[in-house]
Amino acid sequence: MSTQPSALREPSRSTPIESLSPLRDFVVAFGRLLDAQPDEPCILREGGALLTTLVANDSWLPQAYAQPHPNYYQQYLLHADSTERFSVVSFVWGPGQATPIHDHTVWGLIGMLRGAEYNQPYALDAAGRPLPQGAPSRLEPGTVEAVSPTIGDLHRVSNAFADQVSISIHVYGANIGGVHRHTYPEQGAPKPFVSGYSNTTLPNLWDRSKDGLKDRVPA
Repeated sequence: MSTQPSALREPSRSTPIESLSPLRDFVVAFGRLLDAQPDEPCILREGGALLTTLVANDSWLPQAYAQPHPNYYQQYLLHADSTERFSVVSFVWGPGQATPIHDHTVWGLIGMLRGAEYNQPYALDAAGRPLPQGAPSRLEPGTVEAVSPTIGDLHRVSNAFADQVSISIHVYGANIGGVHRHTYPEQGAPKPFVSGYSNTTLPNLWDRSKDGLKDRVPA
C-alpha cells in the first residue's frame, strides 16, 4: 500500500550480521522454490511454510526496518529478487493505523511477526462497490495468510491494537513497490496507485564475514 517517505535511521552498525541469517535463508529457499516453476497453490502452500518458519522468530528484523510513523503505516523493502519474481516487505503499523481497501494483482503471503492485525476481505458487487466478505480474521504472531486474484485479492488490513506497534512480513509475487494496483473507496471508482517503499536502504543479507564470529581480527 502507498506510504510517504520519511526520515529513516541507518541500520545499526552494532547489529550482528549473523542476526540476518533467518532472512537470508528464507530468501535463498524461496528463490529455490520458484526455480522449480511451481503453480500458485504450491507457492502459497510451500512458500507459506517457509514464511511460517521466518516469523516464528522475531529477533532478526533490523530496527531500521521496524520503525513506525506517527501518521501512517510504513512499508519497508527487505529484499527484491533480481528478476522481480518476488519481494519481501516489513509492514509496520503504528497504533490504530490501517490501509484503505486495496488489491495486489499478484499472489501474496502475510506473516505476523509482532503484535496483531485484522485482515478484512472484500469483494466487488455488481456495481463495482467493495463489500465485506465475512468477519475479519485476526493474525497473531506466527500466523500466515494468503491473498491472490484467484483466491481473493481485495482486503483492508489494520493494527489490532490502539496502543502498540504491530509488524507483519509480506511476500509478493512481484516487486510489489512497482506494481500498478488500486484502492477501492466506499463510493466512486477504483483509484490507481503504485506504492513504492518507505526506505532508501536495504538490509545487507550477503555479508557473511561475521557469521558465527564473536571476535574478528581486523585485516
